[in-house]
Amino acid sequence: MEEDTKPLLVPVGGDESSYGIMNIQFNPEDFKCKRPFHVEPTNIVSVNDDMQRVTDEASAMNKRIHYYSRLTSPADRALIAPDHVLPAPDEIYVYSPLGTAFKVDSCTDGYGKNSSIVTIFMIWNTMMGTSILSIPWGIKQAGFTSGIILILLMGILTLYCCYRVVKSRKMIPLIDTSNWEFPDVCKYYFGSFGQWSSLLFSMVSLVGAMVVYWVLMSNFLFNTGRFIYNFVHDINVTDIVPGTNGSNRVICPSAAGGHPPQNRSVVFSSGNDTGFELFEEWWNKSQTVPFYLIAVLLPLLNLKSPSFFAKFNVLGTVSVVYLVFLVTVKAAHLGIHLEYNWFTENDFFVPEFRILFPQLTGVLTLAFFIHNCVITLLQNNRNQENNVRDLSIAYFLVGLTYLYVGVIIFASFPSPPLSKECIEQNFLDNFPSDDIMSFVARIFLLFQMMTVYPLLGYLARVQLLRQFFGNAYPSIFHVLSLNVAVVGAGVAMARFYPNIGGIIRYSGATCGLAFVFVYPSLIYMISLHRAGQLTWPALIIHIFIILLGLANLIAQFLL
Repeated sequence: MEEDTKPLLVPVGGDESSYGIMNIQFNPEDFKCKRPFHVEPTNIVSVNDDMQRVTDEASAMNKRIHYYSRLTSPADRALIAPDHVLPAPDEIYVYSPLGTAFKVDSCTDGYGKNSSIVTIFMIWNTMMGTSILSIPWGIKQAGFTSGIILILLMGILTLYCCYRVVKSRKMIPLIDTSNWEFPDVCKYYFGSFGQWSSLLFSMVSLVGAMVVYWVLMSNFLFNTGRFIYNFVHDINVTDIVPGTNGSNRVICPSAAGGHPPQNRSVVFSSGNDTGFELFEEWWNKSQTVPFYLIAVLLPLLNLKSPSFFAKFNVLGTVSVVYLVFLVTVKAAHLGIHLEYNWFTENDFFVPEFRILFPQLTGVLTLAFFIHNCVITLLQNNRNQENNVRDLSIAYFLVGLTYLYVGVIIFASFPSPPLSKECIEQNFLDNFPSDDIMSFVARIFLLFQMMTVYPLLGYLARVQLLRQFFGNAYPSIFHVLSLNVAVVGAGVAMARFYPNIGGIIRYSGATCGLAFVFVYPSLIYMISLHRAGQLTWPALIIHIFIILLGLANLIAQFLL
């Protein structure tokens, strides 16, 4: 009862040793873990439970605090509720960047309860996506030496821009930004334009990722089904494409024409050629398989809560680890095949520098993209003073993984007899469908993507529908219409443009222009200018970064 007698407002002039900003009394450790403490139950997502509920008292207090907060300007903290009126720790919720909330089981001395190791690998796992499959192709497009240099430079540049995102909240004076996300910062500096433009570019990244996933899932499902059918019916199939001989066969699908081959193959030891031909007709990479996925994934997209699928996030780590293992084993069997020519190319090797290098920078922009959710990931770090160090280590590990996979695949690709130009936009396509290790990799990636895809759809739904209707699930009609549009885009790309490298670099360069290059640099320059600390070197450097992002986007459409 003694706590209830504390005044809501602390008079000025008292003992300031235990008072915070505007002389509001609070315990800094409690303050960090108790705001915000509640969102409406329909917006609450938990990994462990489909729905978390709060008491009526907590909900009423939340509405009361929201009411009082609107009586003054955002800079005036006089009516901010002190911590002694907040609910108990088991009533505490914290926001995610997309308007949902996660229940906090307990609070520690910092913002979250994750150690630095957990935080580092959480960032690593979040960044390691489908881009890793296109890194070898990107190195081929840029040239071997140029590709390595670009991976290092893009890693450093995107890390710096990510650092600017993390620091952007702290450069806003007189306002409590502890619960802000980067779109909130954009809205503060650029008004409604910042809010809607950040929504637009965020949707580009999400929809682009979903389209890439659909193309890859169609690819993996086709090759997986083909492998199983051939194994069950004891059919020996050889693709009609150039390739090496032996147990570690590598193929060159692009040599069969301007587009990847669909079902071109020669059948041996088959007792039922008619059955195989019928299977090939109904199991086609672009004509039929993309449509089969609709029956599985469209119903999953319409679920209100995707929390069940969040439990399978560990599959992402398993898939990447297995890909590294696969690359290592293949390289050990194939050996190293390199020849250095700086500007001239021959029948089997590409120059060390190629004018097509922006295609790699487009892929890398998405490969290193985490800027729209990095604040949330770092808020869960137990030791906030280690945020910059942990972020840097995570970027180093991501860059190291990309370098390892890209360099090893490129260097071990058997040239001769095949040309380095044969490296596919998805390097798994360079291994035949009957390759056991590639079959296992496709199974891992297929299952992982089928569990991540509903999460991406949920994030897109939350961002878009909440902005227009104030509700992530306004009606089944609105949700179904959005999901049909997204699925239709995926099917169309898998049907007519199944080139994941192109999709990745277009979406990466587009969303990266805003979240990686323009907004972090502009916000930093504006904050320095308002503080009277903007210098010519800082101005020139950050304008140059913006111009790099713009050139990166334009170059994707010129090459």
